[in-house]
Amino acid sequence: MNFCNLKGMLKVKDLDIATGGTKVVLINEKDARALDIHHMDRVEVNKGKKTITAIVDIAESAKAVPAGKIGLFEEVLEALKVKNNDVVCISNAPKPESLTHIKNKLDGKELTYEETACLVKDIVDEKLSMIELTSYVAANYTLGMTRQETLFLTKAMINTGNVLKHKTKIVADLHSIGGVPGNRTTMIVIPIIISAGITIPKTSSRAITSPAGTADTMEVFCPVSVPMSKVKSLLNTVGGFILWGGSINLAPADEKIIRVESPLSIDPEGQMLASILAKKASVGATHLIMELPVGKDVKLKNLKEAHHLKEEFEYLCKQLGIKINVLVTNSEEPIGNGIGPVLEAIDVLKVLQNFKEAPQDLRCKSLEMAGILFELVGKTKNGNGRELAKQILDSGQAYKTFLKMVKAQGGPIPDIKKLKPGKHSFDVLSTKTGRIKDIDNKAIAKIARIAGAPKDKHSGIYLYKHMGDKITKGEKLFTIYANSNIKLNYAKQANKQLTSYII
Repeated sequence: MNFCNLKGMLKVKDLDIATGGTKVVLINEKDARALDIHHMDRVEVNKGKKTITAIVDIAESAKAVPAGKIGLFEEVLEALKVKNNDVVCISNAPKPESLTHIKNKLDGKELTYEETACLVKDIVDEKLSMIELTSYVAANYTLGMTRQETLFLTKAMINTGNVLKHKTKIVADLHSIGGVPGNRTTMIVIPIIISAGITIPKTSSRAITSPAGTADTMEVFCPVSVPMSKVKSLLNTVGGFILWGGSINLAPADEKIIRVESPLSIDPEGQMLASILAKKASVGATHLIMELPVGKDVKLKNLKEAHHLKEEFEYLCKQLGIKINVLVTNSEEPIGNGIGPVLEAIDVLKVLQNFKEAPQDLRCKSLEMAGILFELVGKTKNGNGRELAKQILDSGQAYKTFLKMVKAQGGPIPDIKKLKPGKHSFDVLSTKTGRIKDIDNKAIAKIARIAGAPKDKHSGIYLYKHMGDKITKGEKLFTIYANSNIKLNYAKQANKQLTSYII
């Protein structure tokens, strides 16, 4: 029987609009009535051998979509490989089985591996609406997840994406749970580690609640989205990379979950653990340094929270066969001077090129982490790792490796003189003389984001003073940069309402 005999046949209308991820189709109300389709129903849309499931919106006039046609958003057009006036088949689709599992989670029930795997597959296949996915994220945020649920989610995320295979027995990786503005140690540690002959494939997320993620800052230099076919070449020619994890289908459910977390500015513990470790396992990591920053203005407020999370990471890594060293660090203020992709990229180059004016806190922390990673993988004896890292950085070898990595990922030779912050700026001056007692990480991050970071890579903040520094009345504390006068004015207003520095 012809596939379309029991279904509707409609001509494609290219709406030339993207939803941002969810697959959506638009049907005229006359066709919807004839096919017994309603708002937010799911339908299967078929063209040849390709079939996708999409959410339905209904057009109440022929102006949007006339009868006999179906409006396709960009995600559906791309998935089906169709164009204007192609004929597609449409029929009602059953609700995903995972909706039952989401309701069970909302009711406080613990999910099994099979239920979690089903849910993750539906997330990856984009069978859930944004409301349904948000309900799952919100349930995990409010009700929490057991250790088993977190392990199940981690394994399900690994099993629904690509997994890198390596010829080497040791594959290093590092990660910070974030929350500290300007903490771009990864971009310095990676070339140091590669320079010593150790494989380190680093995938990073874009910013969720911060003014920049590692992927956002690395993108200032070169593409961070590459096809999977290029990944092996990067490993063979360079020994590592810094890429956006979403580009190479590693734990693909993660990026879809992040799209929900980002506007809500939430990061549920279980999902955070699964997100991080699924990506580490997917890149084939055997040894992992995990940084847990602690401070009143970051995710972890005290040592009790940090030690709890440390135990969770150690338990999960044992189950996944990853050797881990968890570092609990004091993070009461931003690291480096630049906050925002371009300004952070300038800091990174200054450290890698051994500039005298390079931020020493960023340099020292990078050397410490690289040294600990050297010791974890057995490259040096305990206590000697930092010295090896310092030798590699001071000799210029780390910078040469960074250049090689940027070139391999498709970027030009970095030129620090060409890295310019936003064209509009405002200097925030000290209102009194004294010494810097405190810097509010959240306030600094919020002002930088209001200025436009990370979407506008040139926006952000440049800090002139850190905790303990002396300051005189009228001296600059920091400068706000933006590419829009409107956003700069918003950032200035936010600065008045927030207490970023205490003197």
